[in-house]
Order: sequence, then C-alpha cells, then structure tokens
Amino acid sequence: MWSATKVTGGPTQLALLLRTMTQTATPPYIPQIRLYQDWLQRERGLVFENYDALWRWSVDDLEAFWQSVWDYFALQSPTSHTAVLQDRRMPGAQWFSGAQVNYAQQVLRHVDLAGAAGLPAILSHNEKSLANSAAPRTLSWPALRQQVASMALHLQAQGVQPGDRVAAYLPNTPEAAVAFLATVSIGAVWSLCAPDMGTNAVLDRFKQITPKVLIACDGVTYGGRDLDRTAVVAELCAALPSVQHLILHSNLGVDTVAIKNVADYAYFTRATGLDLGSCQNDSKTSAFEPLWLPFDHPLWIVYSSGTTGLPKPIVHSHGGTILVAMALKCLQNDIGCSYHPNSFGERYHWYSSTGWVMWNAQVAGLLGGTTCCIFDGSPGGSTLDASGNKLAPDWTTLWRFAAHLGVTFFGAGAAFYANCLKAGVDLASCGDLSRVRALGTTGSPLSAEAQAWGTGQFARMAQTEAQSDIWWCNISGGTDFAGAFIGGNRELPQTPGAMQCRALGCAVEAWNEQGEAVIDEVGELVCTQPIPSMPLYFWGDTGNVRYLSSYFDTYPNVWRHGDWLKVGSDGSCIIYGRSDATINRHGLRMGTSELYSAVETLPEVLDSMVVDLEYLGRESYMPLFVVLRDGLTLDAAIHTKIVDAIKTALSPRFVPNEIFQVTEIPRTLSGKKQELPIKKLLLGQPLEKVVNREAMANPGCLDWYVNLARARGALSA
Repeated sequence: MWSATKVTGGPTQLALLLRTMTQTATPPYIPQIRLYQDWLQRERGLVFENYDALWRWSVDDLEAFWQSVWDYFALQSPTSHTAVLQDRRMPGAQWFSGAQVNYAQQVLRHVDLAGAAGLPAILSHNEKSLANSAAPRTLSWPALRQQVASMALHLQAQGVQPGDRVAAYLPNTPEAAVAFLATVSIGAVWSLCAPDMGTNAVLDRFKQITPKVLIACDGVTYGGRDLDRTAVVAELCAALPSVQHLILHSNLGVDTVAIKNVADYAYFTRATGLDLGSCQNDSKTSAFEPLWLPFDHPLWIVYSSGTTGLPKPIVHSHGGTILVAMALKCLQNDIGCSYHPNSFGERYHWYSSTGWVMWNAQVAGLLGGTTCCIFDGSPGGSTLDASGNKLAPDWTTLWRFAAHLGVTFFGAGAAFYANCLKAGVDLASCGDLSRVRALGTTGSPLSAEAQAWGTGQFARMAQTEAQSDIWWCNISGGTDFAGAFIGGNRELPQTPGAMQCRALGCAVEAWNEQGEAVIDEVGELVCTQPIPSMPLYFWGDTGNVRYLSSYFDTYPNVWRHGDWLKVGSDGSCIIYGRSDATINRHGLRMGTSELYSAVETLPEVLDSMVVDLEYLGRESYMPLFVVLRDGLTLDAAIHTKIVDAIKTALSPRFVPNEIFQVTEIPRTLSGKKQELPIKKLLLGQPLEKVVNREAMANPGCLDWYVNLARARGALSA
C-alpha cells in the first residue's frame, strides 16, 4: 500500500527513525506503478498480464478503479461515501457522494512526518537568486502549515465564506502556493492569473467570477527586467467592484502608493504573520484545521479559451482534483513521497508560469508529500546585460537550477527541450545533475530529435542506471480537466516521438469521421467515460450551454478534446496537434477570439485571422493575416501597433511569427472565419480536401493562401 509506511510514536521517535533512514543506503527504487499493482494483487486479488489489461480494467470498471485509488492513497473523510459513481453520464457524473475532503487537508497531513525527516515542502529560486548563486528559499512543512493557517484566518476575518472567490495575480513563488492552500482550506474558490498577462486578459477572466479578495504582487522579474505591476493592480482593483480587500505581496519592493489609494489592503507578510518575526505559532493558528467539504465542492476556477467568446471559467472540485492528481503524479509520472523509503528525498520540478495549468500540477506534488522545486522567471534566464542590451537566451538556466536544488524529476514544456537542442546545450557543464532520474514534457508534442538529444546527453554523463537510458514521461492532457489523458509508465518501452500509454481511468480513443475507434490511424481524441476531475460546470454558464458546446457538441455524451491522436497497436500514442482553432503557445492556451478582439480594435485593422501551425513536434509557427483599411499598407509602424496591442491585451507569448496583409479573410456563407481549413492547407493538405468552395462566401480569396502554402513548401506546385 502506498501509505503503508506508518511511523508511530512521539515527535522525537519520529525524528530518530526518519533520520536513521537518511543515514542508511538508499533502497532500490521500485516504480510506483509496480507498487500499486502489487497492492492490487495483495488487497484485491487482481493480476494483469500487461499494462493494456490494467488500463482496460481501469476504464471498464471505473468504480472499482477509482475506489482502489481512494484506498491505495488512504484518502480521508469523516463521513463514508454512499457510491463511487452514481451513474456514468457526461457531463454531470457525481463521484463519491457523501464523502468530505479538502485539498489543503490532504497536503497538510504530511507536515509531521516530512517535517520530522527534515525535508522541505518548497524550494525556490528566481532569476536573480540563481544568477547570484544564492541559497534557495526554503519553506519547511511546519512553516507551510503556519502560514496557511495564518492567511486562512486573515481571509475569514475579511468575511470570506465558503464559495466566495479569491483571485490572485501572482508569480511562481511560495507565496502563491500558500495563498492557494489558505483560500481552499476555508472553502473559498481560488483563481490565478500570471503577472505577464495583459490587463484586458486578466479582467476578461476575473470579471466573470466577481472575486471578494484580490491577492496581487507589486511586480515581477522576467528575462532580466523588473516589471512594475502596481499600475495594473490599481486598474484591477478599480475595474473589479466586487473586490473588498487586497492582499499585496511585495515581490520587488516598489512604491505601492497607487494601490493603497484605491483599495482596502494588507501586506502578505501581515496576513501570514511573518512581519511579527519568525513564524508565530499562536493558539489560533495552532488550532486551525481545514474545513471538511463535500467531495464536489468547488476548488478553483481555471481558464481555457475556445474559438469564440470570453475565456471559459472552468470549475473543478476538491475531491475529483485530489483523486486524479494523486493517480497521475504517482502511478503515471512516478513521483513518490519524499519521506517514504522507496522514494526518499524526491524533489519534483515542472517549469511553469502561474498562467498555465502546469502550475496547478506542480503544486499538486504537495498532495503526496513531495518536495516541490519551483523557479520564477524566464527559462532562458536573463536576456539583458548590465547595460540593458539584448542577449541571447541562456538555455542552461533551468538545468543549473535543477543541479543546484538536487531535482530528481525535471519537467518542462516540449518547446524548452527543442530550444536546448537548437542552442547546443551541454548538460555536463550545468552542474551536478546526478539525481535526475526522469524527464517530463507536455504543452506540445515532443519531437523525436529533441528526445534523442536529451537521452544522449544523460547517457554521456550517466552516474546511475536510471540515467543511462533516461526515462521520458511525455504527457498530454488539458486545463479543461486538470489532468492528462496520455501519460507515462516507467515499465514500458520508450519510442522517441511517441507517448507510452493512455492514462489509467481515462477511456481515451481516436475516432474517425464516422465516430469509430481506430488503431494506427489519426483521429479525434475523445474520452467515452467520465473522469472525476472533469469540470463541475463553467462559472455563470446558465443551463451548461457553453460547457456542452465546448466538449459535447460533436459527439453527444462523449468528450471531444480538440486534439489529433493516433493510438498504436502497442498502446503508444502520438498527439499531432490541435484539431480545433485554439492556439497553444508555450503551454498557454488562448482562444483566437481574444486575439481578434485585441487586433481589430485598432482603427487600421478591418479584419484578421490567425492560425498556429504546430503539428507533430513542429515548432509553433503562428502567422497573422490582416485586412487593413483602404489605402493603408502594412508598414513598420502598423506592424508595431499590432504587436503592441497583442502584448498589452494578452501576453508577449501570442505575438505572431509573421504578419501578412491580405485583401480578404476566407469565410463561410454564415460569416465564420475558416481558421481550421487554412491551418490544414498550410500544413500541406490539398485544398480540395480541406474546404468546400460552395460553402464559402468568398472562395476567390483562396488562391492567395494556396500560393503561400506553396511558397512555404507545404504544397507542391
């Protein structure tokens, strides 16, 4: 059993036993999925001849599988559940009715054992501290509990009740994790945006959820630049009348008078008790316990944009998120508890900004008692010299961070590894990476070339058997359900360019145009059975109209994810890119409508269309097509205005690779922009297979796009 390592006795005995563990030889590392299968055999009498059989059981007998996850991880509830799954409908499946849980409770249950072992909860660096070779910031498990309790009590003192929304505008620092756990510990609903997002993009999200409290920073450092965000925070406070209280994190230490003038506020250090000296363990914080909440109580609101309308405010539950995160982290990603003998000293890192669901995935490491290693800043380090001149990115930055902190599991977006390959990074020069035993990727398909590069790098400097053929945990999932459909398995063979398997409990198939499951063919990624972490609902979505149209409009009662998938006869999977028109840039998904609203507000722009040509490991290439007012030509000034508008409203991530002036944007008879057909055309598919001219309002404009495809080498003449 995963939680079978029980340590009894008082704090002194705990400390002695765990300290002894650190002084003995490290036991052989048994893959977590092997330990789980051993437990299934011992406790359930279940034996599976291979992973495919295990996976089929997990999706055929959903109730038995998810009950096994609950039992294996010894999840706690003061009340018993009456059923694992009421029925298998999508959407609206009800899981573990009657059970009570709390995300923060599951995290804080590790404090005593991890603290007795002397293991940290969070280790962190930013660009400045890493560049200066400073010691990492360390947040111990007892300090985590104290700060969470103190902030939770502060929020309650401001009148925050279960169900109230707390919005955050914070970088990837320990403060964000503390604020999140404090919020959800009292039943409030968390929502987070990154400080590199533009004001409009943040307001498009937060206005929909009417937060009672805003937790924000004064600024961030990225790429060597200190970015003052006090004016943005003041704008947010002014534009969000629902906000009654501001908690301000002084990240840069800049003048915050503009904020103080518009909001009732408290500094983060006051809310966590840190400005009173070292962590104060007064009677109230010592007595604090997270509230027990219904299994389906809202946990957080995350955002995933579609092709039209405002970003979708997706609500996930405490219980569903805990279950799926524990199964994914442990069984598929092979991340163990840091104080368990089999995985003692585990240190988990997945690079992310706070605008990407991988931040949520990183924090979820705490659910299993794992030390999380987080980095705030650019993965390419400082790109400015002392005089402010532009420098090339330093793609050794995260590797040096991993060496400095002794990271055991290293994760990043696929684009990061591609950049390391192109830059010719030599990992042997990045410090002691001997503890790294696994590499994780997501955000886009990882090319075979990038995977081969990383494998070769570790083989050349291997100090352990694990490094001689480094394991790649290539996963694919989504913000939409805060999980992964496709994942890894330490015991399966690896094929560069492919992911190893479908995740347990995920009834994933590739469907052809007839709605039939296919093998060794590319089809639509669908999920035919519910998963506990699928959205409860979209905030403010009366009658589930947007929810249904987002996932269930193509195949009723079957989840359509919006990716192209091929399932191999051996169970391996390849994601070929988006099957819809949303954009996935550097791990952040954005609806095309958000970009259009930014560009088409410019008086010079009459119409626009954008496509992202990421496909099967290709580097993302995103052209923007614009129709300008009569008499105007796309010159440097207009180009700059378009770029600046995108940076301001959305994020620098969504600046297009190229901007083309065109006479017309191709549209259907009903006026819809034909993004997906043009994307397919530019990826090399014949025009006659991607578009029906008779269904177009302006078929004459297609010749220009065909010529562009030929010029790019996508089409033969």
